[in-house]
Amino acid sequence: MFTINIAGKKHKLTQKTPILDLIDNSNKEYIVAKVNNRLRELTYELSFDANVELLDLKTSDGVKVYETSFRYLLAMAFHNLYPDYQVKISYAISRSLLITIVSPKVTMDKKMLQAVVAELDRIVQADIPFTRTAMDKADAYNYFVEQGQLDKAGALQYRPEKICHFYRCDNYLNYMYGYMAPSTGYLGKYKLFCYDGHFIAQYPRYEANGEIPEFNDEPTFSRVLKGAHKWAKICNAEIISKMNEHIVEDTYVDFINMNETLHNDMLHELGGKIADDIENIRLICIAGPSSSGKTTFSNRLRIELMSRGITPLRISLDMYYKERDQIPLDEFGEKDFEHINALDVDLFNEHMAGLIAGEEVELPNYEFENGRAEHGTKTKIGPDTPIIIEGIHALNDQLSYAIPKHQKFKIYIAPQFQINIDYHNPISYTDIRLLRRIVRDKKYRGASAERTLDMWASVRRGEFKWIYPYQEGCNYVYNSALTYELCVLKKYAMPALQEVKPESPHYVTANRLIKFLKYFKDMEDKWVPCNSLLREFIGGSCFAEVEE
Repeated sequence: MFTINIAGKKHKLTQKTPILDLIDNSNKEYIVAKVNNRLRELTYELSFDANVELLDLKTSDGVKVYETSFRYLLAMAFHNLYPDYQVKISYAISRSLLITIVSPKVTMDKKMLQAVVAELDRIVQADIPFTRTAMDKADAYNYFVEQGQLDKAGALQYRPEKICHFYRCDNYLNYMYGYMAPSTGYLGKYKLFCYDGHFIAQYPRYEANGEIPEFNDEPTFSRVLKGAHKWAKICNAEIISKMNEHIVEDTYVDFINMNETLHNDMLHELGGKIADDIENIRLICIAGPSSSGKTTFSNRLRIELMSRGITPLRISLDMYYKERDQIPLDEFGEKDFEHINALDVDLFNEHMAGLIAGEEVELPNYEFENGRAEHGTKTKIGPDTPIIIEGIHALNDQLSYAIPKHQKFKIYIAPQFQINIDYHNPISYTDIRLLRRIVRDKKYRGASAERTLDMWASVRRGEFKWIYPYQEGCNYVYNSALTYELCVLKKYAMPALQEVKPESPHYVTANRLIKFLKYFKDMEDKWVPCNSLLREFIGGSCFAEVEE
């Protein structure tokens, strides 16, 4: 006999029992569960003492399972209707999915949209179960080759295990590198519409309380993602198997330098835009989500501008924190250092306006140990010296209200990847930033992956509140992604993630990242330049050496 604690009830059982048999899920509210802190599908059979936590679409893990299952549903619908077309699913603007047809000379129009929506609805209403099945890796490889899905066959070559698990739904077979909902009937919440010659698919998000958020057209970011997709094809790395070929075929030095050249080209383009309007630009504002590479980027931009005869002054927003007892509290009663009112905004504006007017200003020196600003350095700049500020609120006009808009040049920086494991399984930008931060925190702060993961939810809340609402109004988007970087980050991230214990509340996330990273081959990092943005995370940055 064993005991199951679930949904506030205790069950004494004597035989294996699926989680679904122990709950009332008639409205399909719950999508997955944690069993003794391990993520399990609702069809999982319990046969031991367990505490079961049911997860709905208001949770990050619940939404990940929904999204994984929904991508399966999309791939299945296209397969049923258009078996000769190859479909690619990517992450897109406004937290959505972009569906494209890889096959040439295919028009994605309203007629196709109507057919796909009708097929999706039919499959959902049929409530067909997803059945997990095992297959030898060699047999799975041959199956996908026979199906003409060379992207999936290619990824399997780098799977270390000899057994593969797939999901069958009716007569369709696929694998989405994640846990699945019990059946297609759970996937009725979605929106699908035409966008720029492709389809956009929206699904529930935990940040929107389990609902589908309003779609925000973001033309600036749409162009950046288009460029990222084009670049992935140019450097032959749009899927993992092609990326790994650079290591297998010993072309990774070229691969690294191609990507670094792209960063150089973007900096050159950006420097030109600033130089062309330098008579007006007085404040260069840089912001982006955590681990986007803002510090290295700011240094490289400074040097790019110096090469054009422009010598900017860098000012850290950290200098303008209020005293510790004046920091606002968040909804949990903790000091919220990411709130804009944690900064002395009025003093910042007084100083920036003074500097721009040619006045001498004594910049504060914030001492984090005692939580107060001390007397700092007296500073004065000339009329040709722009000020670079970098921080979470840099794009928010509330921060720099005293500076006319035409005197501000706003730059948003973030890694925007368009790389997939295979055509149905895109790689998350957020996961890449999280891996960067885990590696950096371990390297420079001696912080465990556990500690970084513990802070991540709070970091993400701050991004949604203080960064993303201001990103579209910027003058330039700098894509800080380096297509090769996951092959380098792997050897640093894996040991840190493997230290996360099974009893940790973050074990599910760590385990998911480990499963994802194992498909990448290791790449030597000795050829990564010392001024590379990646060096900010793995170490060896020439800028870090100078600043130390």
